[in-house]
Amino acid sequence: MFEQLSHYVAWVPFLPLIGAVINGAYSFSGARLVRPFVHTVACGSLFLSFLISVGTFFHVAHLPEEARQITITLFPWIDIGSTSADVAFLIDPLSLTMMLVVTGVGFLIHLYSVGYMAHDPGYARYFSYLNLFCFAMLTLVMGANLFIMFIGWEGVGLCSYLLIGFWFTDKEKAVAGMKAFIVNRIGDFGFIIGVLLLFWTLQSVGNPTVNFTELREAAPLLAGKTWLGISVVTLVCLFFFVGAAGKSAQIPLYVWLPDAMAGPTPVSALIHAATMVTAGVYMIGRLSFLYSMSPTALSVVATVGFATAIFAAIIGFAQNDIKKVLAYSTVSQLGYMFGAMGVAAYTAGIFHLVTHAFFKACLFLGSGSVIHAMSGEQDIQKMGGLKDKLPITFKTFFIATLAIAGIFPLAGFFSKDEILWQTINQMPVLWVVGLVAAAGTAIYMLRLVTLTFFGECRADEETKHHIHESPWTMTLPLIVLALLSIVGGFLGVPESLGHLAGIHDSNLIEHWLEPAFVSPAGEHKMLPHAVEYLLMFVSLGVAVAGCYAGYLFYSRRQDIPEKIVQKYPALHRAVQNKFYVDEIYQAVFVKNLLRLNDFLGKFDLKVIDGLVNFSALATKITSFFSGWIDRIFVDGAVNLVADLTSRGGAVLRKTQTGRIQTYLYYAVGGIFLVLLYRYL
Repeated sequence: MFEQLSHYVAWVPFLPLIGAVINGAYSFSGARLVRPFVHTVACGSLFLSFLISVGTFFHVAHLPEEARQITITLFPWIDIGSTSADVAFLIDPLSLTMMLVVTGVGFLIHLYSVGYMAHDPGYARYFSYLNLFCFAMLTLVMGANLFIMFIGWEGVGLCSYLLIGFWFTDKEKAVAGMKAFIVNRIGDFGFIIGVLLLFWTLQSVGNPTVNFTELREAAPLLAGKTWLGISVVTLVCLFFFVGAAGKSAQIPLYVWLPDAMAGPTPVSALIHAATMVTAGVYMIGRLSFLYSMSPTALSVVATVGFATAIFAAIIGFAQNDIKKVLAYSTVSQLGYMFGAMGVAAYTAGIFHLVTHAFFKACLFLGSGSVIHAMSGEQDIQKMGGLKDKLPITFKTFFIATLAIAGIFPLAGFFSKDEILWQTINQMPVLWVVGLVAAAGTAIYMLRLVTLTFFGECRADEETKHHIHESPWTMTLPLIVLALLSIVGGFLGVPESLGHLAGIHDSNLIEHWLEPAFVSPAGEHKMLPHAVEYLLMFVSLGVAVAGCYAGYLFYSRRQDIPEKIVQKYPALHRAVQNKFYVDEIYQAVFVKNLLRLNDFLGKFDLKVIDGLVNFSALATKITSFFSGWIDRIFVDGAVNLVADLTSRGGAVLRKTQTGRIQTYLYYAVGGIFLVLLYRYL
């Protein structure tokens, strides 16, 4: 059965595309809205893609390791000289992992949206955009070459703009969508330069290709190649990382993601927790054969990743918008993923990507359930006491919170610990940064839970009266995601723990993904298992202590954070205002670009248009004098000749009388004159 399903794997991205087209046409047709038809098409198309992905996964898993890479060519696309790129999909352990995440978590979010968006007038348009996004993301992760990947890369950028600015009549939401689009374009420019530089260099060595399987084989040819005195491999990797930083919200291009919370909450769960923002992590994993050739590029990725992790965690402490807290949490966790990729722990990075998709989607959808119950209120300072009123939302949210905090045996513990373990083996300094960021995550996430669900409800009486648990279409995805947050970590049980339990090959995801990656050359030092056990206890202790502190400080000992705020008010304002990064960008870049725009506009108006207008005036004056000369002299000379000719003709015409006698007189007179001239 699994093999039969795998035959339809090429339909995985196209089924949601069909759903998007149907609902899009239905939305703009003006026909009466039939909601069951809309969500059946949207959810059904993605669920079919999920079933096919599951079948393909089991089919490929039963193949020999060397046969777990299948290229499906749909039709030829580009064929110029020795360069070719087909519309083709690459099915291997890495792409299959991403396909399961996109279709599985995506389906749950689609189902959740049925309840969350039930009364929105743009219901069909919303599901059309959501399906279109899934098509773009699946194209990105399944593409067999850089060009197909880039189509999906740009597609998710477009769809994020459409979904973030879904309620475009609200200026703030429309601006948030444009901000995401523009910041992503900055990153995409780096991606394009990386592709061109890579292709140009491979062209110079006689092997121009953009296909991933061929690139992997051709990568060694780039060794020793330089451009402007810098290693080409390093430059290519850094340019690609610029694209990844834009798409996956890393310093300095992270600023779009918190504002992107302006979109519907299920959009935040899909785009900004489970799929689009992980595109950069996936891209580095797919190009691991390049990054493993450049220690410099890996160091940059790791440093930026962990710097983003701790920076975003600090900002998360002082945010009061429930979705903004989760947004900065996402930025921080993405930093963890990039930190893993930077220390060449590619499997650990993808593992955390998967577990993060489970618990962060659960958290975002849980926040949506809270907002739904609170009649649209998002300020956690106006919540509290929701634990008993929203029992399913609370339990699932709390499980996901413990998972992201890294509490054993939930999913986040295993994936975070693997990243920290791999990091201390390669870059011990960054391990300290990662550990501090983990402590920060535990504190601000328990702050979020405590202020939202514990204590007395601080909402107004009217809001209190309407608080109720969400419908089953919203709570069922929460339950499934919470269960995945519990069991998902067992996909990557460290070999050291597996050894204690007598389990061989306990790290299933590592053995599954290992063939898809190329590790850096050379021997890698690994600390003894005893040290690993100690570090596990340290990271778990930090997580537990952080959770306890987060609960204590915002329940029974609220005086402690209040004293800290009073003692360091400037620091608190800076953190609450996100270190004024947006304001700095506005002052340094946006305003100066607008000034440059104004200057160029005035320059165009005064100088360019002035030159054009002066040229027109000079041409007009020259034309006037040229016309005057033409009329007086040229036309005058022509007219004079014509007039003389006319007058001469009039005189000569009188000699033409038509009488033969006159002509004889003329002839005799002429002869007489000739003789007279001859003999005188």
